[in-house]
Amino acid sequence: MPGPPVPPREPFEHVAHGLRRPDPYHWMRRLDVGTLAHLAAERDWYDASTGHLSPFVRKLRAEMTGRVPATDSSISWPQHGYSYYTVLPEGREYVQLLRRRHAAEDDTGPELLLDVNELASGGDYVELGQWKVSPDAAVLAYSVDLSGDEVYELRFRDLASGRELTDVVPRSAYGGAWSADSAYFFYTVHDELWRQHQVWRHRLGSPVASDELVMEEPDEKFELMVRTTRSGEQVVIWSECRDTSEVWVVPAAAPTAPARSVGGRRRGVEYHAEHCVLPDGSSRLLVVTNDGEPEFRLMAAPVPVDADQDHTAWTPVRDPVPGERLESVEAFASHVVLVSRAEGHSRLRIVPVSAPTSEGLVVDPAFDCGSVSVSRNEEFSADHVVVADESYLHPPVWSAVSFGSGARTELLRKEAPGFDPAAYVAEQRTFPSVDGTPVPATILRHVETALDGTAPCVMYAYGAYEAVYPDQEWDPAIPSLLDRGVVYVHAHVRGGGEGGRRWWLDGRLEHKQHTFDDHVAVADGLAAAGLVDGTRIATRGLSAGGLLQGAVFSQRPDRWRAVVAEVPFVDVVTTMLDPSIPLTVNEWDEWGDPSRPEDYAWMLRYSPYDNLPAPGGRPALLVTGAVHDARVMVWEPAKWVAALRESDRDWGPGCLFRVELGAGAHVGPSGRFAHLAYEAEVYAWLLDKLDAIPR
Repeated sequence: MPGPPVPPREPFEHVAHGLRRPDPYHWMRRLDVGTLAHLAAERDWYDASTGHLSPFVRKLRAEMTGRVPATDSSISWPQHGYSYYTVLPEGREYVQLLRRRHAAEDDTGPELLLDVNELASGGDYVELGQWKVSPDAAVLAYSVDLSGDEVYELRFRDLASGRELTDVVPRSAYGGAWSADSAYFFYTVHDELWRQHQVWRHRLGSPVASDELVMEEPDEKFELMVRTTRSGEQVVIWSECRDTSEVWVVPAAAPTAPARSVGGRRRGVEYHAEHCVLPDGSSRLLVVTNDGEPEFRLMAAPVPVDADQDHTAWTPVRDPVPGERLESVEAFASHVVLVSRAEGHSRLRIVPVSAPTSEGLVVDPAFDCGSVSVSRNEEFSADHVVVADESYLHPPVWSAVSFGSGARTELLRKEAPGFDPAAYVAEQRTFPSVDGTPVPATILRHVETALDGTAPCVMYAYGAYEAVYPDQEWDPAIPSLLDRGVVYVHAHVRGGGEGGRRWWLDGRLEHKQHTFDDHVAVADGLAAAGLVDGTRIATRGLSAGGLLQGAVFSQRPDRWRAVVAEVPFVDVVTTMLDPSIPLTVNEWDEWGDPSRPEDYAWMLRYSPYDNLPAPGGRPALLVTGAVHDARVMVWEPAKWVAALRESDRDWGPGCLFRVELGAGAHVGPSGRFAHLAYEAEVYAWLLDKLDAIPR
């Protein structure tokens, strides 16, 4: 190809608060034939520009897939008289769901319930939204998305015969719950803007057209979810926005009963509820809330039966632990597991149901710079909780933690063929941000790579929604960077949840600039301390992390050798001004509402599309997007790439846009090998730009 595609410019202006913003690529949002043709040309330019890397991509892919076991089995979980587990067969992209009967006399072997590879049917994409077996163990409810647009078809399968039932819900979203008698299934539906706004109840065997609406959320900032408690006694429905929530319960044994509110709705108050059975057989709800405690606390509430109740029915259960952010509670018959963050990492605390104020047993990560999480635990009467320990440099290890002693008993260790954790080093350091706030960063390297200022560096960050993404998870792709002398750094910037609720509050709305300052501060700190080669630092992030990449690309282009902005949210002001774009209104509490002048001002100051860097001296840039992405519309990265190239034509050919034209989701291709193939492409490009490919 002679050069990158040059899309036409059409006069268009956005006008708000007396300010005019030209937007000559606004036409791309039509997603018409012209837009699709331009996106196809962008993909052609990407393929042509990276073709020389193909042999290296294949080499990286072979390395990455080599660290994945040929056949991969999950930990099993007991439920309804069976043990359920998944298997990823050799050479296949997707898992199979199987089970074994607990009965000692049963020797029929494993029973195949669902093969996701068959659902793919040769297509490019398949993603399961949920799979839930009915309490009588007779029916599997599952939902599937075959394009990546997060619209799931809900299906039901008779497990005795393997036959698909005629009950099919063509459009559903995330979350679901069975009634106690296995006759009803609750599910969510999203509207045309992908907001989960309704909960419906389906009676098995009846026409879907006769399904009954259980709950509808009229406030466009809120989304609904539904689940069953571990006890099996309550169906929990909740509605939440970024800083407010409300919870209702429906008795699982009386699924047609009205949903009753657990504590009403108050602006700025968040809470979630879990059903708990006390030693005397009575019930109550355990409520995790920020009511009166910014880092959340544990309270108790009666189970509402005949009427809604408000927060005045709640009573404190235990005092907050200083320095801990309480995230959730997991209730079992005899014990409760409190899930929190403390000292920058995940933490579990096990306390008896009969003595919830006790100090309890503390379960911290088993690995340095690691994480510990509650695995799938469906059995309410269990005398232990199954947890997963892992880190960037340690594949997951599943253990049963005794409620009585806290002792870990290893159940399963994920294989990583050819990978030796002892060959790598992980450590955490802090670097001062612009305002003096210490910003933690996890640093990974090969034992033979010295932190002496000679090694190239790849940074990663997310920094939004109080999310820790990813939370120190094993990644079979990263060793391919470390083995080539690259230092990998995860910057735990404000806006994320690493430092608890305060860390998020200090990186959202009018404080969003802190997220970008933190990321640059870590990069500058790494260089100033002589830890890495300051002329060879690359950075990468996805979605909200893609916005971060766009912002630091514009604000400090001199800092980076290369930037990877994946499905980046870069046209911030335009998108947030348009409530007709999916998932916009319910994002105002994260980013701001630019219809308000003060919000408009702070958002405009960092919006990458509105703040292009000066021409000359820009780093190499790789951008990704997907036509079927329902979270970041593909026209955002497309417009940004076009504007960047137009504003610096000499640099423009080095700006690449890898767009998925067919099936593909917000987080990239589905399937274990397809996703690693994508990672190999990104890493090949990064290593090339960092001069880290042996010549």
